[in-house]
Amino acid sequence: MKHPRRRTFAAVAGRTLLVSIAAGVCLAAPPTATATTRLDARLRAALAALPAGQTLPVWVVLADKGVHEAQKAAPPMSLVSERSLRRRAKVRPPGKLVDAADLALDEAYVRSLAATGARIRQRSRWLNRVSVDATLPQLESIAALRCVQAVEPVTRFRRTRSSSAAEGLDDAAPPKPALRRDRPADTPDYGLSFDQLNLMRVPELHAQRITGAGVLVGHFDNGYRLLAHECLAAVTVVAAHDFIDGDADPAPPAGSPSNWGAHGIATLSVLAGWAPGQVVGAAYGASFVLARTEDDASETPLEEDNWIAAIEWADSLGIDVASTSLGYLGYDPPYTSWTWADMDGNTTPITRVADLAVSRGIVVVNSAGNEGFNADHNTLIAPADGDSVITAGSVMADGTRSTFSSVGPTTDVPARIKPDLMARGSSVRVARSTGIADYGSSSGTSFSCPLLAGVVTLLLEAHPAATPMEIRAALRLTASQASAPDNLYGWGIVDAVSALGALEATDVAVASAPRAAWLAAFPNPFNPQATLVVGLAQPGVVQLAVFDVRGRLVRTLLHGELTASLHRVQWDGRSDAGTPVASGTYFARLMTLPTGTVLDRHKLVLAR
Repeated sequence: MKHPRRRTFAAVAGRTLLVSIAAGVCLAAPPTATATTRLDARLRAALAALPAGQTLPVWVVLADKGVHEAQKAAPPMSLVSERSLRRRAKVRPPGKLVDAADLALDEAYVRSLAATGARIRQRSRWLNRVSVDATLPQLESIAALRCVQAVEPVTRFRRTRSSSAAEGLDDAAPPKPALRRDRPADTPDYGLSFDQLNLMRVPELHAQRITGAGVLVGHFDNGYRLLAHECLAAVTVVAAHDFIDGDADPAPPAGSPSNWGAHGIATLSVLAGWAPGQVVGAAYGASFVLARTEDDASETPLEEDNWIAAIEWADSLGIDVASTSLGYLGYDPPYTSWTWADMDGNTTPITRVADLAVSRGIVVVNSAGNEGFNADHNTLIAPADGDSVITAGSVMADGTRSTFSSVGPTTDVPARIKPDLMARGSSVRVARSTGIADYGSSSGTSFSCPLLAGVVTLLLEAHPAATPMEIRAALRLTASQASAPDNLYGWGIVDAVSALGALEATDVAVASAPRAAWLAAFPNPFNPQATLVVGLAQPGVVQLAVFDVRGRLVRTLLHGELTASLHRVQWDGRSDAGTPVASGTYFARLMTLPTGTVLDRHKLVLAR
């Protein structure tokens, strides 16, 4: 199959900000508002150990939007691109596609922070914050400004880069043979990348000419050392930005060590690559926005603020999917660290921003982490703890969980299951940045993440109106252990074909029955098993039962209270007595209890 695309590259600058018309600066607060009351308790502890003259990275939380405050009620639609507005329309009502969080920071406020001598690092419109490097005297001056609400530490992280050498030891036992299917006709020669795609049934979607065309994917990593690699030469890159160096070239600086930017090439190849016989990416027909968000030069490689700036920039360009294969743990003092206890979906700024991105219609996929299992607590990394983030765990070739794959649950109450879904992350075929035709294998949730993001991209091509939560629900409902999710495998290994079927069944059901409850089924006709999807807008007590054409009860599948959500139920073509029923037409009926009011019905055809 000939790849239909040719690579283009358009350099796009960083965030587009409204220009402040205020000429003044943010003045110092009156004496009654002391600076210390605005300093986060964790920051005060870090400052106590800070040597004189040393800077510390901090988030400065601004009190308001300043000169733009009057626009909060009706922010201008021009704050983001038309593409972003179209995507947001899937999840927001007309007239509310943008909100106050999209307004730019007040430039007079930012100038006031810079006037203290602090170095401005990044900005976040959504959180109304600025990250700066500042000494203790500078922090005291910042905390005394009227426009400052609080000063909090920027958490530093130690990255746990996916490493074949390190993580291969976790999988020292030879893996079992891959779960093979024959390569569908009229699909590319996947080479050694076939098994990693085939485990999720991706080639079957490629055979339907579903390749990710028309979908814009944001890919964030440590840079892209060799975008001229033969498997990336056909990739359409519509925008790129380096949030470390502040320019439009996402490659690491010239003369940097050979491993800088290598991780980005490897993960991008799994998602977007096109080199038949070597590597074919899960969504090779998509378009991409690339961001270098990780600084390999530092002992504290990446701060949350770079990722936050990148997702806000990519949102404004209209990305549909964000794929991030970066994992972090706490760093050494004096830098403040997050811990497993903070993985509650609400504490870390990066997680809060990831969920805000989903609320704007972006499907956010993130690696679970490579910290393995701990019987005492979770081993997640932010933003994998986000309640709206699709978190990717790793399995080996035979579908067994990779021992390095991080586990849940989250620490909020009630705790949530994490990861969400699994894809292959052990011995994944990737492109190498050592030469334009070099390939190898790597391990880590860094690689299960782009494989899962690729499936999301394929589903969005086929169903562009699907919301992030609908995509996640379809993937969960059809994964390998959807009936019994846990904190090792989540809902299980992705099944791209069945997820597509769930979306199609849902589309038909919603279009034909746009009410508070509906019923869908796939495949249909079926043999030997059908999956029924029940959608409830409100919780309720219901019964789902199967009847024959004469109205006689054949099988009761559900009888009890269900939450307001999508629910998956399977019928194996057997009666309540456990005997196989004959081929023919049957009707599934969803009813309220105890009234017996029929909410929806669906015809099923069993073809033995």
